[in-house]
This record gives sequence, structure tokens and C-alpha cells, in this order.
Amino acid sequence: MPLPLYLLALAVFAMGTSEFMLAGLLPDIASDLDVTVGTAGMLTSAFAIGMVVGAPLVAALARTWPRRPVLLGFVLVFATAHVMGAVTTRFPVLFATRVVAALANAGFLAVALTAATMLVSPDRKGRALAVLLSGTTVATIAGVPGGALLGTALGWRATFWAVAALCLPAALGILKGIPAGRDEDEATGRPALRVELAQLTRARLVLVMLIGALVNAATFASLTFLAPVVTDSAGLGRLWVSVALVLFGAGSFVGVTLAGRLSDRSPGLVIAVAGPLLLIGWPALAVLANEPVSLFALVFVQGVLSFALGSTLITRVLYEAGGAPTMAGSYATAALNVGAAVGPVIAAASLGTGAGVLGPLWASGVLVAAALLIAFPLLAVITADRSTEVLR
Repeated sequence: MPLPLYLLALAVFAMGTSEFMLAGLLPDIASDLDVTVGTAGMLTSAFAIGMVVGAPLVAALARTWPRRPVLLGFVLVFATAHVMGAVTTRFPVLFATRVVAALANAGFLAVALTAATMLVSPDRKGRALAVLLSGTTVATIAGVPGGALLGTALGWRATFWAVAALCLPAALGILKGIPAGRDEDEATGRPALRVELAQLTRARLVLVMLIGALVNAATFASLTFLAPVVTDSAGLGRLWVSVALVLFGAGSFVGVTLAGRLSDRSPGLVIAVAGPLLLIGWPALAVLANEPVSLFALVFVQGVLSFALGSTLITRVLYEAGGAPTMAGSYATAALNVGAAVGPVIAAASLGTGAGVLGPLWASGVLVAAALLIAFPLLAVITADRSTEVLR
């Protein structure tokens, strides 16, 4: 694989780290900027909102844009947003930088998915996309807990500076390795934008997007407020937050790997097995959160189940939106980030209940229950094969 592809993956790693890193930084941000932890949790929603808006909008606009200047621009905007976030002393400014960073992230992914396939021969496109998207998986395993460790040692602002620094080699790789023009052949056979947007009127596509949003809302509801569970409920030191995040990230890697093997052939099996186990797992985590061994074991298991189920639902969105080859990925991104925006809001509200810091775990259980109540009666419908080719 060419070096520029790995540098694009580095940018995806930086962006994935940024999206998830607040799970280990919220208490420090809240204390430093004089807001509640629940209010600080809205930063996760801000990023998700930017992704929801940016993914379909920029995907539509970027269909005809030249790749190199656009990719470079998005990376530089993303880095600048993190520099501004690192130096601000005002929470509204930090909130705004998260929205801007998310818009840049959405735009970068919309263009990079196409650019990555142009760097290799046609028979290696699948591998190129796997390299590019591995940045997100590695972010959950290494970037997020690493950011938490850096934040514990040097303060949360250091993590923002580190993410900005990671963008610099990616920017250099774009300048050196991405062709300046655009490939006119890409437009051959491409459906009109109105045809791709019309896919959103299909009931099955909307149904799968809704279920995916609910599952992702459950994931982000608990992940965003995992640090207080570790430090307050389990009574452990701040360094153990990084351990919990590493375990969740490792679980997510296992879950994505399992989904990759099963989601194409047996999506109904993944949903039927992972769904109920995920539903049981969130309340179990709330009940056993004061037992460190049980807490860490369940954090790993929930990472496996959340990403196995979430990845399978992403695949189903891509199948259902097969008639929208340039927009299907943005539909999946938007649906999952609706969940990422709504989940922390619901979780923040639950902090004010009698459940306290365990409220987000109970809220996650409710969200998964809602997803399964919709999915199970229609399981045969949402997992039915389509003749339309899945997005590649």
C-alpha cells in the first residue's frame, strides 16, 4: 500500500481519537471551565451534530471537487479547531470548535473514501479502504486511552494539542501523494444526486437507520460518562479510566472483526444474539459498577456487543442504500451520529436522577430496549437480501 494512504489513515486516526477522547477528559474539562459534567458531555453531542449535518451535505458537494486541495483544507480546519479548543477558556467557544471539527471530519471522510481507491490498482480497492478505516478502530484501542493518559498527566488541553499535531504529517502526505486534479472518469455512470437522495424515501432504509441510531445512542450515552463510573462508583483513581477505555476499545475491535465475518452472511443472527445480550449488559454494568473486576469485564463485553451490533447495522444501511453509491456512506454516518448526539443528552439528563453517575448505564439499557422492540418484529424485513449491489 502506498505511503500517502497510511498518512490518510493517520488523519482518520486523529479524527477518530478526537471523536471519542472526551470520554476520559470530561471531569477535567468541567472543572477547568466551571461547568457541570453533564454540560461538558454536550461536547460529544456537538461533534455528533456536526457529523450529522456535515456527512450528507459535504458528500453531496464533494462529488465533483478536486481531491488534494479539499482534503488538505479539511485537515487544516480540523487541526485549527483543536488549537482553538486547546487555548480557549470559554465553554461556548469550545463547543463551537467541536462542531467545526466535526464538519471538517465529515468532509474529509467523504472525499478520502474516494481518494483512497484512486491510489491503488482496481483489484486492491477493498484493501485500501480497510487501511483507511483502520484509523478509527485503532483510535478506540490506542488513541482514546492514550489521550486519557496524556490528559491525566498534562491536562486535557495537551490532548487537543496532540490531535492537532497528528494532522501535520497527514497534511504533508496529502500534498506529496494525492493527485491535484480530479478523475473525470469518476462521473461515468454516477446516478444523479436527486436519484441518490430519493433512496431516503425507502421505508426499509429509514427503519435500519433508526435502529442504528438507537443502538449508537446507547453506546455513546454510557461511553461519554464512563469516567465518573470508574472514579465515583468503583472508587478507583483517574488512571483506571484509561484502563476501562482500553478494554472498551479492545472489545470494539473484537466486535467489528466478528461483524465483518458475519454481517454479510448472517445479519439476523448477529442482531438476534448481540441485541438481547447488549440489553442485559448495560443494567448489569450499573448493578456491578462498584466491583472493579466485574466493571472492567463488562466494559469489554459491552464494547464487543455494541460494535458487533452497530457494525452490522452499518452494513445493512449500505445494502439498503445500494442505489446511492456516493451518498450511502453519508447516510450511515448521519444515522449513527444522530445516536451519538442524542445519547449523551439523555445520559446527561439521567445524571440528575436518583441513579446518579449510573444513570447513563440505565439509559443505555432503555435505548437498546427501544431498538429491539422495533427490530425484532421486523427482523426478516430488515435483514432480507437485496439484488442491488452494496457500496464498495
